[in-house]
Amino acid sequence: MRRWNGWGDEGIHTPLSEQALGFLAEQVGAGTPPQDATLSAACAGVPVSRLPRHPAVDRTAEARLRASHGQSLGDWIALRFGEPQRVVDGVAFPEDEAQLRRLLAWAAEKGALVIPQGGATSVVGHLSPPAQDPRPVMALSLARMNRLLALDETAQLATFEAGVLGPALEAALHARGYTLGHYPQSFEYASLGGWVVTRSSGQQSLRYGRAEQWFAGGRLLMADGRALDVPPLPASSAGPDLREWLLGSEGRFGVLSQATVRVSRAPEAEQFLGVFLPDWETGLRAARELVQARVPLSMLRLANAVETETTLRLAAAGGHGLEIGLLERYLRLRGSGEGKVLMFIGLTGSAAQVAAAKREALALLHHQGAHSTGQLLGKAWAKKRFAGVYLRNALWEAGYMVDTMETAVPWGRTTAMVEAIEGAGRAALARWGERCHAYTHLSHVYASGSSVYSTFVLRVGATAAESRGRWQALKAAVSEAIVAQGGTISHQHGVGKDHAPYLSAEKGEAGLAAIDAALAHFDPQGLFNSGNLR
Repeated sequence: MRRWNGWGDEGIHTPLSEQALGFLAEQVGAGTPPQDATLSAACAGVPVSRLPRHPAVDRTAEARLRASHGQSLGDWIALRFGEPQRVVDGVAFPEDEAQLRRLLAWAAEKGALVIPQGGATSVVGHLSPPAQDPRPVMALSLARMNRLLALDETAQLATFEAGVLGPALEAALHARGYTLGHYPQSFEYASLGGWVVTRSSGQQSLRYGRAEQWFAGGRLLMADGRALDVPPLPASSAGPDLREWLLGSEGRFGVLSQATVRVSRAPEAEQFLGVFLPDWETGLRAARELVQARVPLSMLRLANAVETETTLRLAAAGGHGLEIGLLERYLRLRGSGEGKVLMFIGLTGSAAQVAAAKREALALLHHQGAHSTGQLLGKAWAKKRFAGVYLRNALWEAGYMVDTMETAVPWGRTTAMVEAIEGAGRAALARWGERCHAYTHLSHVYASGSSVYSTFVLRVGATAAESRGRWQALKAAVSEAIVAQGGTISHQHGVGKDHAPYLSAEKGEAGLAAIDAALAHFDPQGLFNSGNLR
């Protein structure tokens, strides 16, 4: 059963050891375990639905509560303290495209606003109803539209209904010997449609591409019943690419009902290696050289010194103290002591491709003074690649909350961005008389630059208002730092409502006017005017 107020399966627990709690207390102070509200108490605060009855629309308090919150820290605060903000008035569960069309027509007839959703994993406020709109709100869940519709093995194109979740999508493809290879951290619960409309990037995007590389075409259902069908052509110079109206649309232009994606043969071999480099600047240089030399990696992830130290300290606290101690001693003897950074690289393909890429990558890395741990750390990372997010539950229960912010900048501005983001977060919490533990990694790299993904650990407040105040101060300060440094307000999470105030810095006045014109064209009635994006 999926948790109603946290991440993942409620049967999975990742308790923190006393040593781990001691480390957190060193960084931000001792946490006070909060008293979570019960589901029944939270549901008691849900108002009566303003939507009339419909056989395909669930108006129960629990369904509406779940559908109105994603995985942002703001969502967690609302649910954990049992103080939900505005909630939707009903949740529709269409079984197929024909029923989806009828539900859209019904919502328009009843004067309701529609918010499409897939796996409800948004961390930027996509699911919450807009605060100022007086209309009733219907969440449109595509969870039951999850079928594989076609697989063209000659062209390597697969068409799915947009509600399919990551594990089901990969299971359907693996049964035929294929993979999409899109593995964001939210993989277990995120949907294909959600990946497309937020321009998602998976952990192995160096091989399989971001959403814009693997999304070949699809169907967008608009408010007036029309459909925009985008054919899955291999390439076209026939004017603007209509796929771009679907990519990053965040449910504002209509409902993505199905998507055709470019798939690959399932790889014969795969390895993940952990490599330590002596310092951050050396790590940056190595990462840049690897990607600009086009070494065929499937993944490259570089943690800064603070994240590296945090990773090792928590691993030691989790029962691997002896192994980590030996590793630290080995690295010090070879010049990677304090300030060292940890890089993970992924190698995917045929056995021959993996072997060749490994030789090329390690030769370049060794030239930069790197020390490889082989597959030891890489296997540990791969085993828990989707489990790390469960740590948020354990941290909250110990009195700590976590938020992440991410951006992307050209090479040469990476270090300044990291320092600005982390510094802004620490300063924002200092104004509350609090500390935060901030650390960063590069999760995706490109020939011209990289993403910057920062994590902030801070203490839960005594009340929802205090906790929300700390979070909002952190969010605003870091967002402003990103804009000031010239980064995108989102590399992989999308805009939602949380990032919408900062979009103008990237798009400019003319760009926003173009987006507004597109919104007016696709949705003149404002049926999908959720407040996401714009």
